[in-house]
Amino acid sequence: MAHQFVKDVYKATRSFPEMERYGLCQQFQRAAVSIPANIAEGYKRLSKQEKLRFMNISQGSLEECRYYILLSKDLEYITPETHDYLNDEIEKVSWYLNAYCQGIINNNGIKD
Repeated sequence: MAHQFVKDVYKATRSFPEMERYGLCQQFQRAAVSIPANIAEGYKRLSKQEKLRFMNISQGSLEECRYYILLSKDLEYITPETHDYLNDEIEKVSWYLNAYCQGIINNNGIKD
C-alpha cells in the first residue's frame, strides 16, 4: 500500500511546474519513498526498539507527505480530486502503519 502511494506521488508530481523540479516535487517524492523504505528496513531489525525507531521515521515521512498533499492542492498543482485520492491513500497507509506498530509493541516474541 505504501509502495502504491509512492507511485501515485510520482504520477501526480509529473505535472508540477518546472520551477518545482528541485523544490516541492523532489521533497514530496523523497518523503513518499521514505515511508516504505523505512518500513522495509525496520522489518528486518531484531529488537522492538529498533523496529519501532524505523516505523517512527516512516510515520514522520508520512506526516510530511500529508502536508505536501495539502500544499500541492493549495498551490493548484493537483486537482481537488487528486488531493482527495492521495489523502485517502495516506490515511490508509497511516492506519496500517499504526496497527503494525501496535503489533510490534504487543508481540512478546520479539526481543526487547
